Amino acid sequence: MKITKVAVAGTLESSDVQVRVQPFDSLDIEINSSVAKQFGEQIEATVREVLAKLGITAAQVIVEDKGALDCVLQARVKTAAMRATDETINWEAVL
Repeated sequence: MKITKVAVAGTLESSDVQVRVQPFDSLDIEINSSVAKQFGEQIEATVREVLAKLGITAAQVIVEDKGALDCVLQARVKTAAMRATDETINWEAVL
């Protein structure tokens, strides 16, 4: 999946996460979280896993975490990525 435009998913409310995806020449992940020292590596691993499943190898992903659960993070990354592409979505890969 190729990222062709800027897209955002999620909110900055407590227990949520806002994910911004935009075109970039490589894969760049920025994580801003009050719990980054404890969970930063897990947050990044989850983002990378979702992007890999979607076949995304080049994008800038900015994660503004407010204490979201892993399943919420996965959903937000998927949603932002799907909003940021003009390609037809492979729903089997998404689910």
